[in-house]
Amino acid sequence: MGRHVVAAAILDGAPPFEVATPCEVFGVDRSDIVDPWYELRLCAAGSGPVRTAGGLAVDAPYGLDDLLDADTVLVMAMARRFQVEPPAELVETVRKAHELGRRIVSICTGAYVLAAAGLLDGRRATTHWMNAGDFAHRFPSVRLDPSVLYIDEGDILTSAGTGAGIDLCLHLVRLDHGAAVANEVARRMVVPPHREGGQAQYAQLLVRTERHDDLGPVLGWARDHLHEPLTVPQLARVAHLSERTFARRFRDSLGITPLQWLLQQRVRLAQELLETSDEPVEEIARRTGFGTAANLRHHFRRVTSVSPQTYRHVFRHRAAPAPNDEPPPATGNARHVPIGH
Repeated sequence: MGRHVVAAAILDGAPPFEVATPCEVFGVDRSDIVDPWYELRLCAAGSGPVRTAGGLAVDAPYGLDDLLDADTVLVMAMARRFQVEPPAELVETVRKAHELGRRIVSICTGAYVLAAAGLLDGRRATTHWMNAGDFAHRFPSVRLDPSVLYIDEGDILTSAGTGAGIDLCLHLVRLDHGAAVANEVARRMVVPPHREGGQAQYAQLLVRTERHDDLGPVLGWARDHLHEPLTVPQLARVAHLSERTFARRFRDSLGITPLQWLLQQRVRLAQELLETSDEPVEEIARRTGFGTAANLRHHFRRVTSVSPQTYRHVFRHRAAPAPNDEPPPATGNARHVPIGH
């Protein structure tokens, strides 16, 4: 199997953090985890040297035509002048890449290019919450959701601003190589393999000073007790809150109900156990709190669209421990499942 080529289009004046994110995830040689690893190609979308908003010079030896030969086409965040008027050549090349069946990804305001190419018409998409009003006005046919960190529409994926680019890039690794590999990359980057909630929790800080940091302990406790039949009243007691207050704060902070969150955590743990252990499905069902294999199969397929057996067959051989390191124990702290947003 050859390298999966990620071709990233970069424009002059791009925000440096968003440029660095795909370079860190896809551009660093991690063949000790999975071989072959990705090949990252930086493609200059314009003439002259490419410099970030902070003045950093970026060596982008590839051109826009190279986007068409990639497996994944990634459009980086861009300066405001390009949001208002995306380069026509870049828009057309991204449109053609989609027609050729390439996976199209945008980070932050890179979504403007995808929308200008018509690729987001009728689809759910996201971008930085500060650009939500402007984006919705310019592209009313896009089903914009500024509350999430990223959206996976299969062949087209979009992320929110700045740090959400890390979330989306790790999600791509997860899709391609499985949860255990993505978790190892996140561990080396010293970032969470999957963040809870959406960007609404950050946008709200402009108009609300209330914080819900008191949920952290109960979330950690719940992950350590996924094998038990957890209930919302029980979680509320652990959080020292009334059931009603707990449910309200939970939805305000994470954007989902406690029971939906528990389902996500259980499927994430099941994924990691399927990848990293030889335990039978019946035992995995018990350890993840699903109780029976039939119950695990039902929820696992509903969330991931495949059966546990199929998932294990696809990803079991890709999960490799880090060199000179013991494989991490499969505990209730596993934090991933590719859930459709």
